[in-house]
Amino acid sequence: MGAPQPSRYDAILIGAGHNGLVTAAYLARAGKRVLVLERRELPGGCAVTEEIWPGYKVSTGAYLVSLLQERIVRELDLARYGYKVLPKDPAFFSPYPDGRHLFFWQDEAKTLAEIAKFSRRDAEAFPKYEAYLERLAEVVESLLLVTPPELPPKTIADFIDYVKLLGRFRHLSPREITGLVKIFTQSAADLLDEWFESPEIKVTLATDGVIGANGGPRSAGTAYILMHHCMGGVAGKRGLWGFVQGGMGMVAEAIAASARAHGADIRMNAPVKRVLVRNGRARGVVLENGDEYEAPVVVSNLDPKATFLRMLEPDLLEPDFRRSIEHFRVEGTSLKMNLALDGLPDFLALPGAPGPQHGATMHICPSIEYVERAWDDAKYGRPSQHPLIEMTCPTIYDAALAPAGRHIMGIFLQYAPYTLKGATWDEIREPYGDRILEVISEYAPNMKSIVRERQVLSPLDLERRFGIAGGNIFHGEMSLDQMFVMRPVAGFARYKTPLEGLYLCGSGAHPGGGVMGAPGFNAAREILNG
Repeated sequence: MGAPQPSRYDAILIGAGHNGLVTAAYLARAGKRVLVLERRELPGGCAVTEEIWPGYKVSTGAYLVSLLQERIVRELDLARYGYKVLPKDPAFFSPYPDGRHLFFWQDEAKTLAEIAKFSRRDAEAFPKYEAYLERLAEVVESLLLVTPPELPPKTIADFIDYVKLLGRFRHLSPREITGLVKIFTQSAADLLDEWFESPEIKVTLATDGVIGANGGPRSAGTAYILMHHCMGGVAGKRGLWGFVQGGMGMVAEAIAASARAHGADIRMNAPVKRVLVRNGRARGVVLENGDEYEAPVVVSNLDPKATFLRMLEPDLLEPDFRRSIEHFRVEGTSLKMNLALDGLPDFLALPGAPGPQHGATMHICPSIEYVERAWDDAKYGRPSQHPLIEMTCPTIYDAALAPAGRHIMGIFLQYAPYTLKGATWDEIREPYGDRILEVISEYAPNMKSIVRERQVLSPLDLERRFGIAGGNIFHGEMSLDQMFVMRPVAGFARYKTPLEGLYLCGSGAHPGGGVMGAPGFNAAREILNG
């Protein structure tokens, strides 16, 4: 038997989500003695692979990767620890009720030919639109691994931070500066209306603007969500998404392996009950079983509400700060459905299986108006009766995820509000699962007959399973008033919290949600800089 592990560390991480693991890895690389405590039996938070049915290795939460920062992949040597991305091509497949269909490919010429089927003008506009969005995305992307400046500025150094921030915009043209202002404030539909005429092209692009959002394509601020999904890339191609070989859990496993290689101690089945506070500063944590661990630095990978309202005694926070956290908007509207399939959906718009459509993100959302009506349902506490549906089959790329001849399908759906009117999710979860399959069957009539197993995860289930308040996949809405210097609240966007020694490193901090690792990277830098 080895010697017992010490109970005192340099830093303790609450939660082994991917951001917490990134923070742990960087702190360990800097020579810090690090302990990561995770309540579940496996690391990764929402980025996990779980064998929920025998032989099926399912990415139960997050299901695609693109935003994970290349610097993190390189510096943590993730490829060495098993991280490999399988680029998704085609990117999108959209069947329409009139029998037509649309593909978006990695090959621009093939995509333009597809767009031209609907509008030659849109085919001519698309490369210009992509170049325009890429230019704006490059500027915003340059802020992902930056600590937001203090708001309001208090010292000369704070004002200098703002001057440096403005310097990042000096190479933009007046049109691009105007575009940047608009992208943060306008709706995805308004942005796309300026570029395209075809309803089919517009709705295919608009889906990225409403994924995870509390809003429809005509809601202000969804243009930024659209751009947020275009900031990453796979194999050097911006905006491309891919499947992780072995499932999304391999993201977490690779980061965890990198952290362990530098001495980090990562423990599963170790739920933290609260943060230990002595003399006004964080000093460690106590687990639900009563075990205590001490460290001068405690870092929470939990969302802001869970961190401040669940892990700390109420009197430890100033009333104004506590009220701000209470009003931090976290209710989600996304539902994840995981399926084990005997076959593949056979689409009326493109019969046959397997085909290129099954390697794409398959959309069911025929028009902007369709998606807007789906949001109308959610606004009044009802899951959408005609929802926006995204379907992916990772087994097209990675057959080892399922038994021979079988497939996994992940369905990501808007809109399924966390708070329902006149019902509970425990009552309607399975009937709503039936409704989802009915909607898909309108486009692929064999859908119901090929489902072998299913798992429906409402926002309430996402909260229960992954510990994210409100079931919000971004740890909080990504609206203008909850981003950058305002995330999670003004005055505390720099990963430090009002409690000395306590830091945030999750998606509830800048730059927000997605499997990108940036909040974890930034938090580690701030901790190491003191």
